[in-house]
Amino acid sequence: MPTQPLTMTEAPAPKAAGAGSDFAQLSRRIADEGLLDRRPGYYAARMALVLAAFLGGWCALFALGDTWWQLGLAAAMSVVFTQVALLSHDLAHRQVFSRRLPSEIGGRIAANLLMGMSYGWWMNKHTRHHANPNHEERDPDVAPDLVVWSKRQARQASGIARFIGRRQAYLFVPLLLLEGLNLSFNSFRALRSPTMKRPVLEGTLLVVHFVAYFGLIFAALPAGKAIAFFAVHQALLGVYLGSVFAPNHKGMLMVTPEMKLDFLRRQVLTSRNVRGGVVVDSVMGGLNYQVEHHLFPSMPTPALGRAARITREFCAEKDIPYYETGLLRSYREIFTHLHRTGEPIRSGG
Repeated sequence: MPTQPLTMTEAPAPKAAGAGSDFAQLSRRIADEGLLDRRPGYYAARMALVLAAFLGGWCALFALGDTWWQLGLAAAMSVVFTQVALLSHDLAHRQVFSRRLPSEIGGRIAANLLMGMSYGWWMNKHTRHHANPNHEERDPDVAPDLVVWSKRQARQASGIARFIGRRQAYLFVPLLLLEGLNLSFNSFRALRSPTMKRPVLEGTLLVVHFVAYFGLIFAALPAGKAIAFFAVHQALLGVYLGSVFAPNHKGMLMVTPEMKLDFLRRQVLTSRNVRGGVVVDSVMGGLNYQVEHHLFPSMPTPALGRAARITREFCAEKDIPYYETGLLRSYREIFTHLHRTGEPIRSGG
């Protein structure tokens, strides 16, 4: 097992013929253990807890009244909103329901109505990410819009990406403070996209969300405290979301067009698992088992731990590097990677 994530030059050469059979072998082991079976009891309990926290948070807003303690509630609600986002993620991957229609209904309720993010926009983006994780040209999650994720991107950067890229390791967390607003902005902007399947429905749900959201906080609080509540809630929501999703791939192997990797190796080599037990499992919604999630996207969250043990053993048999580390070290690797990839800009390259 490697102690460091692979770099582009360290990636093992893919097997020529029949490499896909490795994934078929692993899939049979996973299926034989029943790890792809739905877990309705688990998701019923999880949904009930998240919904109770969501409704309880809004009740607490009025119960607390005109006090600066509301900023603590804003922080707590950022956690609740992130858990709603993680549920919408599982619904999108059909981990909860096997059929498309209930998955889409549940996903739009969780994402659009409860959280204020377009399910259709995010689904399109996330599907492309799963197909080509960490691919410099095909993964939208590593597009060099503000941050550069490879030295090749750094050498080609211009405008604001070049300005931020010089010091991106230091600016990454401040940028995450704006991620909640960025998700909402892109959700509304995507309503005009030809790829949006139900723009009227999605737009209506988003409008209902924000009318209710602002209506509640301004009804419960004076304008100054309402604005402060909004700022704290959205800022911490962005940081929490970033702290959940960034460890999954950032700082791992970046795939270039000339690299030829089969499905199994493409998903394993670009993903990082994060150890930490039940606490990290809960905080990250199971996404700390990123290798297994990418290999089996429809696998229910409670099955991922067992799948990780099987996958780790299988990769050892096939001599495929499988990387996992602790949560704090994963963040350190992310910041180190960001600083390293910005070096061509700092040096004038």
